[in-house]
Amino acid sequence: MADMGAFRDAVIAWAAGGPADPARELAERLPVRAAVLLEGPSDVAAVDALAASRGRDLAAEGICVLPMGGAMSVGRFAGLLGPPGLNLNLTGLCDERERSYYARGLERAGAAHHQFFVCTADLEDELIRALGVPRVEALIQSEGDWRPLQTLRQQPAQQDRPPHQQLRRFLGTKKGRKIHYGRILVEALDPDQVPAPLEGLLASV
Repeated sequence: MADMGAFRDAVIAWAAGGPADPARELAERLPVRAAVLLEGPSDVAAVDALAASRGRDLAAEGICVLPMGGAMSVGRFAGLLGPPGLNLNLTGLCDERERSYYARGLERAGAAHHQFFVCTADLEDELIRALGVPRVEALIQSEGDWRPLQTLRQQPAQQDRPPHQQLRRFLGTKKGRKIHYGRILVEALDPDQVPAPLEGLLASV
């Protein structure tokens, strides 16, 4: 049975130079009405976790949450999914330093009017600031990662950095850790703690 995961895989293959027909056929069959363009799988984990906490099934709503493999791919994906391609409603998250990639990519795809939400540094930074350092440290400890965090903090390059920056660095030091904590940190948020870019994104779809 066709599902949103198959559509996501078909779009990623299409963006890599594969055929367009599988994605087009699935978009009509499901049907798909919107695509959330995200840089990577940790952002997907966070968006999915927030949607689940609000009782929403984005796939059932016709919304594809899609990791692009980096901000510089936004023009390619916007061209395939926006007005020149499947003409879906587009939204997503980007980091402040990559805003220009999104602006140029969307403009080239004729999708400049579609709304994206900007994190000051990145989504992990937003989540750490929202929860606060003590709460994030407690979550890391409960997940069994306290010793690796302390090992990182003892490194000369980290000793003079503030705890917030150490935590941000820690989340990116092991493959899969950002994905895991993308979900964990979002699930720990109180409703009034959700970072504005993440809140705005979910409200827009």
